Amino acid sequence: MKSGVEKTTPHRHGNEPTQSQPSAEDVQTQLARMLEGTSFRASRRRREMLRFIVDETLAGRGDRLKGVTVAQAVFGRDETFDQQSDPVVRLEARRLRADLDSYYVDIGSDDPVRVTVPKGGYVPHFAWQNHDAPARPKAPDPQKVPPSLMDETVPPATPAAATGTRRKRLTLAAALLGLGGVLAIGLALVGWPVAVTKAATERTPAIIVLPFEAFGDNDDIALIASSVTEELIENLMLFQDFRVYSTTSSFRQIPGTDAEALGRNKGVSFVVTGVMQSQNGQVRLRARLVDTQTGEVRWSGSYDEPLNPSDLLGAQHELAVAISTELGEPYGAVNEAIARRMARESTPSMPSYACIQRAYAYRRSFEDALFAPAMACLKQAVVRDPDYADAWAMLGWLHLDSVRHDIAPQAERSDEMAAAFAAASHGVALEPGNPRTLAALSAISFYRGDYAAAEDLQRKVLALNPYDPDTLAQLGWRLAVRGNREGLEYLQQAIARSNHPPGWYFHLIAVYAYLDGDYTRALDAASQSAASGSPMAMSFAAMSHAKLGDMEAAGAALATMAEGSPLLGSDPAAAYRMHHASETIIEALVDGLRAAGWVPPDEVTQ
Repeated sequence: MKSGVEKTTPHRHGNEPTQSQPSAEDVQTQLARMLEGTSFRASRRRREMLRFIVDETLAGRGDRLKGVTVAQAVFGRDETFDQQSDPVVRLEARRLRADLDSYYVDIGSDDPVRVTVPKGGYVPHFAWQNHDAPARPKAPDPQKVPPSLMDETVPPATPAAATGTRRKRLTLAAALLGLGGVLAIGLALVGWPVAVTKAATERTPAIIVLPFEAFGDNDDIALIASSVTEELIENLMLFQDFRVYSTTSSFRQIPGTDAEALGRNKGVSFVVTGVMQSQNGQVRLRARLVDTQTGEVRWSGSYDEPLNPSDLLGAQHELAVAISTELGEPYGAVNEAIARRMARESTPSMPSYACIQRAYAYRRSFEDALFAPAMACLKQAVVRDPDYADAWAMLGWLHLDSVRHDIAPQAERSDEMAAAFAAASHGVALEPGNPRTLAALSAISFYRGDYAAAEDLQRKVLALNPYDPDTLAQLGWRLAVRGNREGLEYLQQAIARSNHPPGWYFHLIAVYAYLDGDYTRALDAASQSAASGSPMAMSFAAMSHAKLGDMEAAGAALATMAEGSPLLGSDPAAAYRMHHASETIIEALVDGLRAAGWVPPDEVTQ
């Protein structure tokens, strides 16, 4: 597959031409090429939106492009328009960005001018493709922490401080809140534009969704299958671990096209196929993920929905969301298939991307043995690919993990927290709208004690992709651990939407069930995580066993807990506090461990 190359210079509201920036005439020619052809697949309104914001920017009025302005000029809203209650501009802008990405990753890869709409606003950016990019400021050394990136106003954390059908429709109304706090520090580092280079686009695998086949007793089944295919493609584009062929390219293919041939001819890594059948008022969709290297089916799923004539759109949406989530989530079918493919390669074809996958493998289980190889790989990745924002984000995550999972020596933890913040901030500077960089900075902000900034950042990540279970779980965990029960709803949605939820998704479910006196449910939730050997989960299991009267099981869980985490065994309050749990939760959990038979070391009789 051909890939577009974007080379950028700092944006100017009027877009005055410079030697390295397209002129207004160049931009208008490109706009006409896109809007007058049939390859740019966008709705009429989104085409009007693109023309309006381009014309306004070229006329020097880019600073006036606000949500209200676009709503009134393009979508027929009046002066009473309220962005909070009517998100039409924000939603259509997100779809327009996906339209542009799809166009330039395929049909428009050889066009001379690239038009983008950076996230967080409506002012378009214009750049040459296939030209040399301007020099970037030097990236921070992954082994060191630049003093300019350190925030001395916030003290670093210390060791003592803390396969089924998915039918429930996601109804989150996550607000895009002001970032403030730590994000302001991160964005202050943005002294250069975001560039999408050929090397960047080749870091990740490519996927094509073939048009779903359809047959059955409903006259509309072919239309429904086509609509589900289109929405599935749009949803998959929200996940960042792979590239997705545009709807236009997908519908050029014949259903049932040989996957290995697509791999040879178009550079596709994986193919998604589907067959939809209607019968007696029900629709069943069977979907598969095929590896183009081997022709093997790496995943398959079966989905059923009622064909209610009054809610066909609802059925289409549910099917598309269910499949895209199972395929696209960080621990989902595509990433699992990618990991298997990379395991076959003695030398990974995408080494920096392989480091991302290695880091996720560690973060799924938090096994100590996986930490050092993942960290070393990421440090090599950011040297090899210094503009790879995702690698900087994951490097930030692992520096944080070295502190909160008791890996780094105590004397080094302050430096590790500073290194975590520096890496994540640099990732945000490279790509301010990248969900992974924002999520990393959110987590690090939380562990630095800036809970408001952490929540704001994570809600922004959720707004960028409401279908990612990991994003839901991260927000839910941080709210719940601080005592906010709203977090439980996000955790439950994350578990329901995840094909193989990591154990930590269940931790706060277990804690709140225990606090509510539902010890059977608490033990069940703890067991979901304890199966992977999590010492934290074993602590929840021990206190639940005790409440249920099984002291032998409680004692065994305590022993496993202490073996896996000496800190939990000697000072559980410090271990819980390391994760910034509220003091109310800490007190209740320590009391629960005492009831299970845990005794503080200084109270043990000789």
